[in-house]
Amino acid sequence: MSEPAAPGRVGRIVDVESLAEFDELVAGGARRMVGWRMRGVDLRRRTAALLALDPAGALLLGCHLTAPAEEHLRRHGAVLFPELPALPVDAYRSALYTADELYAGLEHGYPATLDGRAYAWSQMPGVRPDDAVAQALHDAAVEEALDDLVTGRRVVGVMGGHGVERGTSAYRQAAELGRALARDGALVATGGGPGSMEAVNLGAALAGQPDAALEEAVAALAAVPSFRPSIERWATVALAVRSRWPGDGGLGVPTWTYGHEPPNVFAGSIAKYFQNSVREATLLRRCVGGIAYLPGAAGTVQELFQDACENYYAEPPMVAPMVLVGADHWTTDVPAWPLLEAIARGRDMASRTHLANTVADAARLLRGDH
Repeated sequence: MSEPAAPGRVGRIVDVESLAEFDELVAGGARRMVGWRMRGVDLRRRTAALLALDPAGALLLGCHLTAPAEEHLRRHGAVLFPELPALPVDAYRSALYTADELYAGLEHGYPATLDGRAYAWSQMPGVRPDDAVAQALHDAAVEEALDDLVTGRRVVGVMGGHGVERGTSAYRQAAELGRALARDGALVATGGGPGSMEAVNLGAALAGQPDAALEEAVAALAAVPSFRPSIERWATVALAVRSRWPGDGGLGVPTWTYGHEPPNVFAGSIAKYFQNSVREATLLRRCVGGIAYLPGAAGTVQELFQDACENYYAEPPMVAPMVLVGADHWTTDVPAWPLLEAIARGRDMASRTHLANTVADAARLLRGDH
């Protein structure tokens, strides 16, 4: 007799992320835990049920157990990772972050928020082995939750500088690009921070609103142009704008490595990482619908050529469009375009590598109707 279908089952893997899912499996007649992956479930009142199961092949991450249950699981072939105490984050979390979660407690100052506490922890001198393991486990959990979000969706990325101030023409244009891409049905992804990244997520969040809403929102945000000197004021006005015009601004993928860049509140889902190298690779790999590069500096250039390297070696069906927005910036101020054009010449990526003057052109090129 086969075991019943299970929540989250993919092949031989069963993701069990709540007590209700565990109870459903047991009630359905499960006898073996092979392939079960349990994360952060409090099982202290399920000792009898656990003792009746064959735990060989199960993986438990940060679950709460009684001593008899833990002994039974270990003795009979389960792999247990312990609860990690005294951490500002849940290393075994099963979902992406939201802005409300990261900024809870903002009224007491940014250092009191989850985002502020996680950044402070990540910057402590002399990282201990336990801390490094916890950060790696956290980032792996975020990666898995991100997979769940993007599977089957056309993800289009927009990269740009964090220094673009609210109320400027550059900020408004970035917001217009985010809105255009979201209206085309894309899941819009950014680096999740301030500046151009915030503007793009804002535009995506307002895709379902009348065009005038974007102008009003940008004007309201301009009251606090930058996150310097006060993250509290910068985030508070943004939360008020989001409350007035609620919407899902797509995906933000920030990092605590750049703790001076707080996450913007308009991304509906936030995949925040401790390891910036993992974050960079993750963001580029997920943007299968292509990436637009707004004017930026070192970080944007790094992302641009990391993306170019992947396209250079990719098989033809896997080459994703690259659109550099702003001819003057990319040919004169930061002359990346001539080098990118030279790299692409003669390769499959050449026909999918573009220089655009306007965000409208960029949106059109990323739709593919060019």
